[in-house]
Amino acid sequence: MDWKLILQIAGVALGLLYLWLEYRADIRLWIVGLIMPLIHGALYYKSGLYADCSMQAYYVLAGLYGWLVWRRRGRKAEAGQSGREDTAGLGPAEALRIAHTPLRTVPALATVYVAAHAALYLLLTRFTDSTVPFWDAGTTALSIVAMWMLSRKLVEQWLVWLVVDLVTVGLYLYKDLPYTAGLYALYSALALAGYIRWRRQARA
Repeated sequence: MDWKLILQIAGVALGLLYLWLEYRADIRLWIVGLIMPLIHGALYYKSGLYADCSMQAYYVLAGLYGWLVWRRRGRKAEAGQSGREDTAGLGPAEALRIAHTPLRTVPALATVYVAAHAALYLLLTRFTDSTVPFWDAGTTALSIVAMWMLSRKLVEQWLVWLVVDLVTVGLYLYKDLPYTAGLYALYSALALAGYIRWRRQARA
């Protein structure tokens, strides 16, 4: 039984469902996001993508955080619609609003990316037999930033994911994971569609 193939197929199926829910800004994406890392983690470990494998633990924690944030804001929106006072001072529309990334947060996000990339690269080169430490560390660091941006419903998270997806396609082809590479090629196209949709909603 080819477990790598089975894991790829399962990962593709869950990945498509996750991306559709993300495109729709549906809170259930976080539930899928708690299951998907288990599949991908096993696949990446077998393929020697150690940073990507360890990233799956972060995805689980980020999924729990994102679900709690979206759920809390949804309750605030319901409170505003029912006439109850919102303790955060936010109306229902503002509580769930898709928005652009504030410029003041960009330096902090860039700093997190650079620090994470450097730390992961050093770990991979010194403690693993990774053959792609720079790219593995880079996509993982960008994913950390993108997941936080998603939890805050920031439009530009789609652009960060687009960069991750494009680099990952080449990385997974190099690692002989054609089905997963195909999934990320589709992610790239849908990231553009998601960016256009969320930008339109942010303007509205």
